[in-house]
Amino acid sequence: MRYFIKLAYNGTHYHGWQSQPNATSVQETLEKGMSLLLKLKIELVAAGRTDAGVHAKEMFAHFDVEEQIDAAILLPKLNSFLPKDIVIYSIFAVHDEAHARFDATERTYEYHIHTTKDAFIHELSWYHHYPLSIEKMNEAATILKEYTDFECFSKVNTDVFTFNCKIKNAFWQQNGNALVFTITADRFLRNMVRAIVGTMINIGQGKIEPKQLHHIIASKNRGQAGFSVPAHGLYLTEIKYPYPTE
Repeated sequence: MRYFIKLAYNGTHYHGWQSQPNATSVQETLEKGMSLLLKLKIELVAAGRTDAGVHAKEMFAHFDVEEQIDAAILLPKLNSFLPKDIVIYSIFAVHDEAHARFDATERTYEYHIHTTKDAFIHELSWYHHYPLSIEKMNEAATILKEYTDFECFSKVNTDVFTFNCKIKNAFWQQNGNALVFTITADRFLRNMVRAIVGTMINIGQGKIEPKQLHHIIASKNRGQAGFSVPAHGLYLTEIKYPYPTE
């Protein structure tokens, strides 16, 4: 039987989602806990791979077991066993062909910035005190929706077969000293959101004009785009599927 889990995590103390040698990952932590409680070897397949330090307000993963499990019993046990920075919201059965990664139709990320120094959110938002033009950054965000090839924002030497992504929405919002960039697409490339935000910071500071984004995207050259903003301000916030996930 195949099950989905819906979870969230603070990525501060993890080297990303994916298991890797000599580093603590969210996947490894979850698999160890679930395997111990179920007395089975559990292998998780997630909707995506967040990088080191990136957070997830909503993540889905699937796993297979031979016999039905009692999610109502497993869920509280698992949450009690896991570290405080990982929470499981639900565990539910799905059809055998359901796939947490390949079936996802939309993913949404947020990037959080605070413009006044704050001792309590420094691990959850990026402190940037230089003045920014939100108007120009939103003008640039609109330009993103005109394109599908985002190789210029992709990490170099990546193993993907295509750099095409369909961006459905992209915009900046400001609430006092807090800035949030929200972007929704069918898929994202490695480092893509952080590179987009870094490029828009350059635009917001007046280092380049919004219209130059056309030339940056057309270049397909990572060196033409802006810097990658720090990971700790980035959140995976929503994943959509063509079937119920509650």
